[in-house]
Amino acid sequence: MLVPRCVVPDLSVPSLAHGAFDLHRETPQSFSLIVFFRGLHCPLCIKYLRELGQLLPELAKRGVSVIAISSDDQARTREMAAKVDVADLRFGYALPLSVARQWGLYLSEGIGKTSIGVEEPKRFPEPGVFLVKPDQTLYYAAVQTMPFARPSFTDLIMAIDFSISRNYPARGEYVGSLA
Repeated sequence: MLVPRCVVPDLSVPSLAHGAFDLHRETPQSFSLIVFFRGLHCPLCIKYLRELGQLLPELAKRGVSVIAISSDDQARTREMAAKVDVADLRFGYALPLSVARQWGLYLSEGIGKTSIGVEEPKRFPEPGVFLVKPDQTLYYAAVQTMPFARPSFTDLIMAIDFSISRNYPARGEYVGSLA
């Protein structure tokens, strides 16, 4: 289990148009926003990533670097990026499932074609949204077992504003005894 205020696992993946992504080499002013998505087969991911894309300028103003990552291969990721159609959104791909598991993502097995007629991969991670501080510690995490009811990026921006203005600490860090 990932714990707020603790260093997150390594995360390195290739990206479509921005070179290799290595979280430990990121140097955001405030946070790295990592959005793990299900892949090309997911119509909800297309909508969700378009919403994220519209907010990239607002996130950049707040010193937040952004990447959307799936376990899809390069060809499927390229097709997804074309569907999302946000030129500035960084797309990472080929996320190893072992790394997805280290990040606490739930894994699913493919069950055939989705409502948009795209075959699900044999196995893939379910969604997760993470804010990581420049010191590589976890600030915020939301992981899901299903593609539905994801965190709102607009709400997340308000939370970022609050946390920056008040120097609000990451919460959920207590792992001690309950006695």
